[in-house]
Formats: sequence, structure tokens, C-alpha cells
Amino acid sequence: MIARIWHGTTREADAGAYLDYVQRTGLQEYRATAGNRGVYVLRRTGRGKADFLLISLWESIEAIRGFAGDDIEKAVYYAEDKDFLLELEPDVTHYEVLVEP
Repeated sequence: MIARIWHGTTREADAGAYLDYVQRTGLQEYRATAGNRGVYVLRRTGRGKADFLLISLWESIEAIRGFAGDDIEKAVYYAEDKDFLLELEPDVTHYEVLVEP
């Protein structure tokens, strides 16, 4: 299994609306992609900002390509992300999952 990790930051006041938006866009697309094994959404707020960390789990690199395209290291963004995110980080990271619950 492979973990795909993405990070983004919004204004703290936008955190709830952004979570709703992510559920309608990225999370819905994750779940619709063959080989997706789930996703964790983590949020940390403070000092006027909200940091989001999405950890999506995938059966294989090929499954990730089904979601992200050929350049799996490139972050996937949706139309309104630019309205919420303070920066569009260009890359994601991948880790091999060695131990799982």
C-alpha cells in the first residue's frame, strides 16, 4: 500500500467551508478511483490559519496514476482551490505503508 500525502493552508475563518469543498471534490474523486483504500483528513488551526493534511491510501502506484495522471508527484487541484488556499503547493509525497492497523 502507498500513502499519498498532500498539505494545504487556508485562513482559519475558511476552514469549515474548505472542508466541505474538499469533501465534494477531492475526497469524492479519491473514493471513485479504483485502488483507493481510504483517506484521512487532518486539520490543525491556530494563529489565523488552518493547515490541512490529506493522507490518501492506495493499492499501488498504478492506482495513484488513475487519480493523478502520469506525473504522480504533482498535486491535483480543483477550480475553487485557489479561492481557499493561501498557496498551491506543487508537489505531494508518497510513502510505502509498512505497518497498518
